[in-house]
Amino acid sequence: MTTQIAVRLGDETVERLDRLVADGAATSRASVIERALAREFRRLLAERDVAILAAAPADADLDALAEYAARSAPDVE
Repeated sequence: MTTQIAVRLGDETVERLDRLVADGAATSRASVIERALAREFRRLLAERDVAILAAAPADADLDALAEYAARSAPDVE
């Protein structure tokens, strides 16, 4: 199920959206916005996880995992 909503965007943003669609980098304006929102939701979850881990007592295994993650490139797509 989908719900249509109205969103006001600046002219430059709409031009950039349209350019992505025209260049074939996206199938529609909506697809770009959905991907951007999905990426933002993942970022917020990661931020929440960092706060949870920061508040947790020290744990050598989690410290090693955090060090590994800090050296890894984020997969945001």
